[in-house]
Amino acid sequence: QVQLVESGGGLVQAGGSLRLSCAASGRILTVNHMAWYRQVVGKQRELVARITTDGTTTYGDSVRGRFTIERDIPKFTVFLQMNNLKSEDTALYYCAAATTFDYWGQGTQVTVSA
Repeated sequence: QVQLVESGGGLVQAGGSLRLSCAASGRILTVNHMAWYRQVVGKQRELVARITTDGTTTYGDSVRGRFTIERDIPKFTVFLQMNNLKSEDTALYYCAAATTFDYWGQGTQVTVSA
């Protein structure tokens, strides 16, 4: 199994920045890629950013150019740097790790005020 613990969410004004962290533990050598997703009540969960084991990154259209996914390999931690935040970025952000199974963190709330 893989355990994921997110942190870094909070309340920020539009135009501001936040940095989310996701610390992984357990069978991390089985992880193929890690990603950040977000979900708003009543809507489907959407991909925000993904990073593979070789460092290849993918971003959702709505965040490309504003968000950056990074990793600290020795610390088994993935970060999501979010800049120029907009009110529509308000959501519950989840960290995910893909192995044979998908593992999810508990989520961290990001609220952007207009």
